[in-house]
Amino acid sequence: MSAAASTRLTDAELKAQEKAARKAEKERQKRIAADEAAERRRSARAGFANVNNPRRSTLMTALCAIFAVYCLFPFVYLVINATKTQADFTSTFGLGFGKSFALWDNIVTVFTYQGGIFGRWLVNTLLYVVVGAGGATLLAIMGGYALAKFRFPGRKAVFAVIIGSISVPGIALAVPQFLLFAKLGLTNTPWAMIIPSLISPFGLYLMWIFSEQAVPTELLEAARVDGASEFRTFWTISLPLLAPGIVTTALFTIVATWNNYFLPLIMLKDADWYPLTIGLNQWKDQASTAGGQAIQNLVITGSLITIIPLVIAFLCLQKYWQSGLAAGAVKE
Repeated sequence: MSAAASTRLTDAELKAQEKAARKAEKERQKRIAADEAAERRRSARAGFANVNNPRRSTLMTALCAIFAVYCLFPFVYLVINATKTQADFTSTFGLGFGKSFALWDNIVTVFTYQGGIFGRWLVNTLLYVVVGAGGATLLAIMGGYALAKFRFPGRKAVFAVIIGSISVPGIALAVPQFLLFAKLGLTNTPWAMIIPSLISPFGLYLMWIFSEQAVPTELLEAARVDGASEFRTFWTISLPLLAPGIVTTALFTIVATWNNYFLPLIMLKDADWYPLTIGLNQWKDQASTAGGQAIQNLVITGSLITIIPLVIAFLCLQKYWQSGLAAGAVKE
């Protein structure tokens, strides 16, 4: 009799313990929910969202959508109007298609108009970009790496000169550059575009800062202990680590050279050496000259062709940016 009572008492105790455990779990879940709500409120006040407790912001979504429309609007305008004939361009709404789809005809006319001068302008621009921007990127990489990883007298003075040169607008140097190149007899030649493009103070500063963080000094010391020369260490060890910074610097210099307008405007007089920026502007102003023919449809189509290489470059090189986003984020 007493054994059965003892068994029943044990079962009751177990049920009571299970009930207490379920109650404690519910209370714990309530505390977790309260803590998450409090964290969500703190994140909202601080202006950021917890990655483990994300929330959506309708306002930020709307602002991003407006900004995307603002950025894409010129490109959409180019695409739409590149499909129009000259008559449709002047008689239809700017964001509406014309009566006929003339994109291919416009492209063919762009490359055949005035004896195919547009192709010559495109080759000139590629020449200035490959030699000028490519050389500027290489010099920025080597100079930035040397300033970051070597100690030498006058290093602070070099830093001051670089910062000072960044603060000087390029247009302020245009006239002195023109006078200097005129004395050397280099105006109206490709060198008048290439030599100034070889200097990129911002690219040098960018590679200096990036090399300081991306290339561990211990890795260089280990390579030197193994007998590697400085040149081999730079090309085989440091250069792959600098890929995101190199791509960023290259794109900055490429875009600056590709879109350069004022320098070739004052340096070049021969249309055979014009880049695309000056050539398309000459076509745009053609209608304002005596007996000139309006060819806005060709200008729009040429502008669309001009930006396609830059778009392709950005899309192809963005993976290098993504690979360097977390560089230096984790302390080892």
